[in-house]
Amino acid sequence: MNIPGELIPITLFIVMGFVAVFLPISRALARRADRQSLQPPVPPEIFGRLERIEQAVDAIAIEVERISEGQRFTTQLLSEGRRQGAALPAGADRSTPSAPRG
Repeated sequence: MNIPGELIPITLFIVMGFVAVFLPISRALARRADRQSLQPPVPPEIFGRLERIEQAVDAIAIEVERISEGQRFTTQLLSEGRRQGAALPAGADRSTPSAPRG
């Protein structure tokens, strides 16, 4: 078996090209397989629980918004009452509304 001297360098460069191309690809595939094997599969019950938690959080957010609207309304009423109380004459009783006596 007589191999010509020119064929050895050509073969060497072809093999080096294949190694340069396929080595990173094979390493990436190996890393991906390792990551997938480390992560346990998520049971389907977890997805149901997460969905119920999400719905509960949405309901809580709506209730908190209602509470804050009520607080803003109460604050507005109190500030209007203070402004109206400041407009009363000095001798008027601010604690009870004036009712006709009779």
